[in-house]
Amino acid sequence: MAGAAHCSLQAKRLLLDPKFEGYKLSLEPLACYQLGLDAAVAEVQLRDDQYTLDHMRAFGMYNYLHLDSWYQDSVYYVDQSGRVMNLSVTLDTALQKPREVFRLPTDLTACDNRLCASMHFSSSTWVTLSDGTGRLYLIKSGKRGSSASEKWEIVFNEELGSPFIVAHSVSFVKSDAHSLAVLLLRVEKDELDTKGSGFHVTLEWVTIAEGKEGDHRYEIIKRRVLQGKSVPHYAAVEPSGDGLMIVSHKPFTFMQSESDKLEENDDAKGPNEKKDPLYYWQQTEDDVTITVHLPQDITRDDIKIRFSPDNICVTLKDQPPLMEGELYSSVDHESCTWIFREDKSLEISLIKKNEGCRWTELIIGDTRGEFIMDPSQCSEIAESLMHLTSEVMNPNPDKEKPPCNAQELEECDAFLEDGASLCRFDGDSLKITHIINLGSNQYLFSVVVNPKEMPCFCLRHDVDALLWQPHSDQPENMWEHIATFNALGYVQASKQDKKFMACAPDYSYAALCECLRRVFIYRQPTPLATVLYNRKEGRQVGQVAKQLVATLEANDPILGFQATSERLFVLTTKTLFLIKVNSGN
Repeated sequence: MAGAAHCSLQAKRLLLDPKFEGYKLSLEPLACYQLGLDAAVAEVQLRDDQYTLDHMRAFGMYNYLHLDSWYQDSVYYVDQSGRVMNLSVTLDTALQKPREVFRLPTDLTACDNRLCASMHFSSSTWVTLSDGTGRLYLIKSGKRGSSASEKWEIVFNEELGSPFIVAHSVSFVKSDAHSLAVLLLRVEKDELDTKGSGFHVTLEWVTIAEGKEGDHRYEIIKRRVLQGKSVPHYAAVEPSGDGLMIVSHKPFTFMQSESDKLEENDDAKGPNEKKDPLYYWQQTEDDVTITVHLPQDITRDDIKIRFSPDNICVTLKDQPPLMEGELYSSVDHESCTWIFREDKSLEISLIKKNEGCRWTELIIGDTRGEFIMDPSQCSEIAESLMHLTSEVMNPNPDKEKPPCNAQELEECDAFLEDGASLCRFDGDSLKITHIINLGSNQYLFSVVVNPKEMPCFCLRHDVDALLWQPHSDQPENMWEHIATFNALGYVQASKQDKKFMACAPDYSYAALCECLRRVFIYRQPTPLATVLYNRKEGRQVGQVAKQLVATLEANDPILGFQATSERLFVLTTKTLFLIKVNSGN
């Protein structure tokens, strides 16, 4: 992380509305359609051993409804029969029942420790799918959304260890070979974590590529694992497959494989190997003593030492100088001496010109020596620092500047490591290249605005919610502020029962749902068709923002929630609801 560029998010002032007056509750009816499901959604309840907050965030709050951003108003879910079901909407008045597009080959009920089935749409013709048992499927789907051209065909199918969910995937071409990068999320038992929750979170970055020269088989070419202590809010691979971006409360780091460790150790052995100091030095108030251990074949005649008021140079035979450089402080060079001892060591005595001056180094910039402190000097330094410490909290209450009391620190004084951060990892070096400390900018949700770009993420900035679009190919403008949802940051904080949040890809509205029945919609300011006046200020109001509330006719918990520019899709255990938010014109 030391080499990472510390960045900041730059909000666009033109997208902020400091005069926003709030949302007006609208009682206009919303068209709501519902479709009964042939089989219930394949919901997986948390087990007794999945008791941590991370388990709840990753699996308990999982969104079972998947929006296909490559096609308009098309959603998918997996039912208890292992069928992948699709609903594609063209006309609200001519809705058809969800249709089966694929059936998982495995029996989902046979695996006791399975997770929920998950999927992600890597491109307009590729899908990554997990059955929740630890098996990953790559599927060539054809053009989705129409029964005529949509045919799901498995091209890769492999067991990848313990159960996981698919967090993200991308399809790209590299070195003339089609590849897919997939992010797999796991919450695993950590035997070494005795003080924390006993679990850690892993993100496995799997790259799968097509065989060369006509071999259309796909195989894994790279597996990399990141580990952290919290479930990431956001994790996405760049469209080129060269990097990875993560928003998380606690940092993630790459875990090295044994072969990588061996290679790195071999590379680092030479230059970074711990070496004995070239020389040792001590000091008193009057002088400095240097001891150098010399090779066995060196004689007194081989040693040449040159003293000057501010420099020293020591050479052996005709070799380059053993020690050379500017001294920390001036010396009386005419009084300096050296002795060659029988144990093949060289002892040099330097007489300080400024008596009592304490040197912090011998030769400026030379780190090859080691300073040896006399015990009497240690006690002297400790005694000089005694006035800075005390055994009681405030020994002198009348003092102008009392000592700091850590218990009085407020939330804004917390260490930066305690806040969420946004990191960009490089796929080759496996190191962080960019990092942003998000501080109080609470993560709210993510949304795909352009399927060819990375997903956008929405953060709270003061009372507003700002939408950010990552641009992996623009290092100078890697995160662009593209939209603002006025006062949404403040509004969502009051909804204690909220489960999912989403917004329209055209930014026309944002929405959130509670665990049961209620859906709140926040339309952004739009021009009015009639004249409206603000009575208090006596001015005409040109546009107004509306809040709408929809109550679903269902008692089952909400399991999925997705938004398109025109509609909201809400999935419960046995019903799929469509709420018409905007007209198509």
